[in-house]
Amino acid sequence: MVNLSVEELYSSVQSRLSMEIVNGTYSFRKMVKEGDLNRPGLALAGFTKVFTYDRIQVLGNTEMRFLEGMSPGERRHAIQTMLNFDIPCIVITDNNAIPPEFVDISNQRGITVFRTPLKTTQFTHLLGDFLDEKFAPTTTVHGTLVDVFGVGLLFTGRSGIGKSEIALDLIERGHRLVADDVVQISRKAAGILTGQGSEMLKYHMEIRGLGIIDIRSIFGIHATRAQKRVEVEVHLEEWDNAEDYERIGVDEQHTKILDVEIPFVKIPIFPGKNITVIAEVVAMSQLLKVSGHHMAREFDERLKRKIQSGGEEPFDMERYLERDFE
Repeated sequence: MVNLSVEELYSSVQSRLSMEIVNGTYSFRKMVKEGDLNRPGLALAGFTKVFTYDRIQVLGNTEMRFLEGMSPGERRHAIQTMLNFDIPCIVITDNNAIPPEFVDISNQRGITVFRTPLKTTQFTHLLGDFLDEKFAPTTTVHGTLVDVFGVGLLFTGRSGIGKSEIALDLIERGHRLVADDVVQISRKAAGILTGQGSEMLKYHMEIRGLGIIDIRSIFGIHATRAQKRVEVEVHLEEWDNAEDYERIGVDEQHTKILDVEIPFVKIPIFPGKNITVIAEVVAMSQLLKVSGHHMAREFDERLKRKIQSGGEEPFDMERYLERDFE
């Protein structure tokens, strides 16, 4: 459950959104329970059956012109109809003039009214981004998140299997640590997973036999980043002779984090196996897939064509020589 008070909302976005308090801090202790905004035009017109009153109410030029066109009695009735609900707060955009009765009734109902010079579209976009961040579903994963060639690889596996050591090797090769041991993942709009480290463990890593090390202090600021999109889960496990591991890769495996599906790669490990290079190949393979090239499926198609043709594909010497520049 997200705990966001009107006071915290105001202190967080006041400067960026140029918000001013019109009447008072009446509803500063009220909680904002939803991450969506509402334009209460229908409520002002008297239709309140589907009025989402528990959201932040945004009144722009349309709503304020609508109120201006009413007689004083009609305007007071329309405002009372809307403000009879337990609204967390109200924001008037575009520096619109506010009718005195609007402020009076807001004071009586204990509802804080804000005003901003921003246009409604710009204001809702900026505030919506802040609320999306605050209300994004989150989870914590035991693993290590590394930016490898711009791809966010989430290493998982049992404690002590070597996730941190692999990440350390990748960092030494020029890649960037996002989080070790505790990865906080949130689901953004459009099904994007973003991972970051906890405030306490940020940029620190535990290497068994050595202890806690500060990656930023040792390798420099270029070896870390604050957050990264989680794009592939790389699961490490000990080699098991009874396990049937993927050998071709035509049929991809997937896993779900916060109901978002991402590619899943299971890598068996044993002494002498270079997992760091394999991790780099996983990242480069993902980049190829994103750009429309699936290596395993392209190989499978070539194999099928060879079988259907009954032999080798014809070799085009002229085409080969045209591209021989050495």
